Amino acid sequence: MLYLGTEISISSLVTEPANSIIHQSYNSKEGEEPLNGDGFGLAWYALDMPDEPALFKAVTPAWNNMNLLSLARVTKSSCILAHVRAATPGLPVIQLNCHPFTRGPLSFMHNGKVGGFATIRRRILERLSDSAFNAIEGSTDSEYVFALFIDHYSASDSALLPHEALARAMNATIKEVDSIVAEAGVTDPSYMNLAVTDGVSAVVSRYVSGGPKKANTLYVHTGSSFTCTDGHYRMAEPEKGTNAVVVASEPLGTNSEWTDVPENSIVVIDSRLVVEMRPLCR
Repeated sequence: MLYLGTEISISSLVTEPANSIIHQSYNSKEGEEPLNGDGFGLAWYALDMPDEPALFKAVTPAWNNMNLLSLARVTKSSCILAHVRAATPGLPVIQLNCHPFTRGPLSFMHNGKVGGFATIRRRILERLSDSAFNAIEGSTDSEYVFALFIDHYSASDSALLPHEALARAMNATIKEVDSIVAEAGVTDPSYMNLAVTDGVSAVVSRYVSGGPKKANTLYVHTGSSFTCTDGHYRMAEPEKGTNAVVVASEPLGTNSEWTDVPENSIVVIDSRLVVEMRPLCR
């Protein structure tokens, strides 16, 4: 789940809604696995210190962490990322493997898996710059994908607007992962719902590389303000402009105004909170 907009409390987005990410951690309605209890993480940007996000991660289930409930209640931000983890079989449940991952001003998270990661892991490492290679601390496919993204983002044309630099790096990263998977002869599909932000703009993908299965779900909701009272969230007056954007794997409740993101596309949010959906350029 990613939020950009006017400053809100983390709890109003992460813990209070009826189908909050806390609820999704033990009863996901649309995920293949309803239980996501292998840790969680938050990243958020403070208004007076926007250059680098704050980060809070733990391996305990999100529904059973009192520190999360307390911190979320008293912390406000205009950019929030939240993630609950269902660990890929064979990958350890450790704090280093919990999302989001951060590097400088960027925060990144992933819903899905890279096909044949154990087979292509070394191939990915061989393509990384020394800087991206040395930044990897955990063992997840997600962090390796983030390392590829960092290299593409670092090579971006400095004349690009921030959201365009993020979008181009996202396209290039997904294309490169697909290329590495194909070179290795891996036929398992990759599911790459990736989210990245610099605290002001953001890009989120909904992607599956092939096969009979659909990509993991992804939705967008926009409006003039986001609030939550007694478990009922409200996105106010969307017709009056966009001052709040939520991108989530599942709607936070029964509101019908969520937009389903098309498969194999990206959601691009610029610094003015203008939202655009584009086909992935692969």
